[in-house]
Amino acid sequence: MNTEEKLNSNEKDVPCETIQNNDSHIKESADSTSNETSKKKTSVARSAAVMGIATFFSRIAGLVREQTFAYLFGAGKWTDAFNVAFKIPNLLRDLFAEGAMSAAFVPTFNSILQKEGEEKAFRLTNLTFCAILIVVGSLTALGMVLSPYIVQILAPQFIEDPEKFAVTVTMTRIMFPFLLVISWAAISMGMLNSLGEFFIPSVAPVFLNLSMILSGWLICPLAVKFNMPAITGMAIGAMLGGILQFTVQLPSLVRKGWKFFWCLDFKDPGIRKIGKLMIPGTVGLAATQINVAVNTILATSQGDGAVSWISYAFRIMQLPIGIFGVAVAQATLPVISRQAASGDKDSMAGTLASSIRLSSFINLWACFACVALAEPVIRIIYQHGRFGIADTLATTAVLRAYSIGLVFYALIKILGPAFYALEDTKVPVKASIISIIVSITLSLALIKPFGYISLPFSSSIAAIVNAGFLFFMLQKRVGGFGKYSLVSGLIKILIATAISGVATYYSYVGFAGYMGSLFPAYVAGTFINSVVSLCVGGLAGLVALYVVSRLIHVEEADKAAELVLKKIRRKKTNN
Repeated sequence: MNTEEKLNSNEKDVPCETIQNNDSHIKESADSTSNETSKKKTSVARSAAVMGIATFFSRIAGLVREQTFAYLFGAGKWTDAFNVAFKIPNLLRDLFAEGAMSAAFVPTFNSILQKEGEEKAFRLTNLTFCAILIVVGSLTALGMVLSPYIVQILAPQFIEDPEKFAVTVTMTRIMFPFLLVISWAAISMGMLNSLGEFFIPSVAPVFLNLSMILSGWLICPLAVKFNMPAITGMAIGAMLGGILQFTVQLPSLVRKGWKFFWCLDFKDPGIRKIGKLMIPGTVGLAATQINVAVNTILATSQGDGAVSWISYAFRIMQLPIGIFGVAVAQATLPVISRQAASGDKDSMAGTLASSIRLSSFINLWACFACVALAEPVIRIIYQHGRFGIADTLATTAVLRAYSIGLVFYALIKILGPAFYALEDTKVPVKASIISIIVSITLSLALIKPFGYISLPFSSSIAAIVNAGFLFFMLQKRVGGFGKYSLVSGLIKILIATAISGVATYYSYVGFAGYMGSLFPAYVAGTFINSVVSLCVGGLAGLVALYVVSRLIHVEEADKAAELVLKKIRRKKTNN
């Protein structure tokens, strides 16, 4: 997933401007090449910004979707049933479609595009579409037949409530074909990103969320008229949304010159290469998905609501990861794929160093902000309708536990695919196995004394272990990041974001109490107080982040401010 402008087949990648070190001797050696290349290519940071904007709309729509859930169904047995049912195709989606499959398809597509041209690259796309129909289609049909057994494995406690179990199985069957269409959507996204199209594929998930939002108000009431639980309408909405997420990308594919034709050849070198990378890559990217599955199994033993609290908190945590972590990873993968294909490991190290710093800057800030503002955020977003105060407090605790690993979840999305670009599938597999062992061990050891809170905490620790192992091994493969000042840059980022987090928390708490004393009707904990205090705390944190970043020269803050100013100037010019 995801890069710069359409590449010329004879053009060689060099480090983009976002990875240039401030040291003058490095700049001087790269200036002439960088100036020529920058006119033809968009930097990873700029590509990530375009996708970040699109993904922002998608994540906001996702939050509205979750608000619809919280308002209509709260955090009870029906919400738990939907979350388990949706988690089954979602786990497979993350594992295959948006995980190993994309990580294997994008480098292969880029390699053929660069060496053999568009015609052969488009043929690979059609081969992949057809192979997905056969393989994933068969898996989907099998999953629909075996849904009762799958639900029994993933949510064993549901058997004690026959109605809840039956509805979960029904919704699982409704949503299992989601895996097929979302696999096609993921390949479309990878192809478009590789051809320089970022906005449409990044905004496509908005249609999934919009479909589910509308279903809550339109299809759910119809489900009741047909003597089905209202929550069943949300499953239908999810399936329709998956279809939309794929089809909305087709016009862009056609404009790029792609035309579909049926072709199936599992012996094709490109398909064999994708399969070779994908099979072990599936294990390599499985850590988060297996952790989620284990958490679901254990969460169902914690009574009604636990699965939903974890799901609601996970949605909030996914906002910064989705906007910046995934965007940076998607923008990075095609670039490092071409650099790896040309054997330019030095440029690859520079691109990765830049991406790591960019991702860490925003996600470390988000980590501290989540810890500081978790309660008002949950209250403002979810505490409406059937979602009560107890649900807010429970979800807040889960979000803070997830926040510990936030930056590492984002880094895994950058570091893992880097090995696939190098055609090394063994390291991600080892990282996954180690992190899985850590997660399961911690979850089983802590579930009794600490309950459901231990589950997101264990996942965060596993993410830290996974990212740490990948980073250590990647340094050996690309020759280290020493000359790109990665360590010193990350230390500066940590200092700036930590101070920002402290400023955020104390500003929020202080103003919430002050406002309550001035206006007794709006004491701390009320909706209005939460909104105003959160804004004050968030603004104070951003000011602190900007000031400290300027004082200690955090480059990422300057780039972000520069990008905003450029956009403002463009708007003024256009007006």
